[in-house]
Amino acid sequence: MDFYGRNSLHGFMDEESNPPQSPPHHLSIRTRLDMYDQDLQFGPGRPSSPRVNPAVHSMFPPGSPESPWTLSPLQTPSPALLYHCIASLHRQEGNIYSIALSKGLVFTGSDSNRIRAWRQPDCTERGYIKASSGEVRATFAYGNMLFTSHRDCKVRIWNYTISDHFRFKKITTLPKKTSFLMFPKTSSQQHKDCISCMAYYHTEGLLYTGSYDRTVKAWRLLDKKCVDSFVAHESNVNAIVVNQDDGCVFTCSADGSVKIWRRVYRENSHTLTMTLKFQQSPVNALALSTTFNNCFLYSGSSDGTINFWEKETLSGRFNHSGFLQGHRFAVLCLAAVEKLVFSGSEDTTIRVWRREEGSCFHECLAVLDGHRGPVRCLAACLEAEKIVMGFLVYSASLDQTFKVWRIKVMPEEKLCFDIGPADRSDSRTKTTMEYEISPVLSPSWVEKKLHGNHFQ
Repeated sequence: MDFYGRNSLHGFMDEESNPPQSPPHHLSIRTRLDMYDQDLQFGPGRPSSPRVNPAVHSMFPPGSPESPWTLSPLQTPSPALLYHCIASLHRQEGNIYSIALSKGLVFTGSDSNRIRAWRQPDCTERGYIKASSGEVRATFAYGNMLFTSHRDCKVRIWNYTISDHFRFKKITTLPKKTSFLMFPKTSSQQHKDCISCMAYYHTEGLLYTGSYDRTVKAWRLLDKKCVDSFVAHESNVNAIVVNQDDGCVFTCSADGSVKIWRRVYRENSHTLTMTLKFQQSPVNALALSTTFNNCFLYSGSSDGTINFWEKETLSGRFNHSGFLQGHRFAVLCLAAVEKLVFSGSEDTTIRVWRREEGSCFHECLAVLDGHRGPVRCLAACLEAEKIVMGFLVYSASLDQTFKVWRIKVMPEEKLCFDIGPADRSDSRTKTTMEYEISPVLSPSWVEKKLHGNHFQ
């Protein structure tokens, strides 16, 4: 393991203020590739253009060229959300597969064998952890612990500290290494294929890992043992989340299903309590949004939709409450903070959705353009603000860029308008505002798309 000190990456930051014009809609993919072959770096994409009535559009205040903030396209002239890309880093180490946030740091795992640590929110590099076990597919951070999964189908657990320097120490490897005198060499507790996702249940100290071998394993950190292993799906396990309130485990798979698991009382085994299946296409991502009085589960599918379920307070059952439409291609990642849901897609965009208080109605507040390849992973957190709600969103794309977005959301009570019953009924539909989107894809990603699966 090597440690490298703090370096400033301001030289890698791109200016987002002058995005290039997108090619006309009628051009073929080959023509688009020819136009972008001379690009040395991946530039920001074209800003989305909403389909807005001219009369309504005239009600928007004129934009200020001096302001770095961008007004989101809305159905009403209310500036509900402001966003800005505050950093854009282009790395030569390959694609970033995972992002984890904790203690003012951002961790990224990529094609390389380095887990990089960045300071929030300016993405100044604090150092990195170098492991000898290949690419880092999944990362998860809790407190001063960092969990990483590697090419050898094992999990490393690290302890890190933040002072003048970023320091780390490897605690253990799961499963634990056996003596070379023991046989067999490969542990029976080890996953047989890539570990694609992880989740941690704080109360019981259980780490859950999901794999392309279709299994989920539960690891007890106290004694570093695998206490349960079960076949969860008929295909790859793509995402896993845990409800910290009751310990329920949610998994999704390429087989098109979302499943809910619960630990057997006073035992380590898990039992299937419910299967949620409302789509035929693979499910790539999950996010859980819990507040004081409600709980929502979101799933992102390859058909571009986001299904969501609401938990009944008395029975604890999850009822399908609708779906969000807007993405043109597969939804690859999700993140939920408070009443906001962020979705990253194969169509190169990130959408910001807000759930209305006390209902299942969602609205798309903004479409964040900037990446030129599929948005592979997302992470989001609250940022302290006095009047408006502030969020930091971190996104990584298969165009090998890593971006940081600052988002400010105005309170809902400031967005009330006089809407008649008929209009209000029409507005509460599952489909929100449509956008004219022509994704600007990077040439390298298009080549990968033509040769096979690009996001595994």
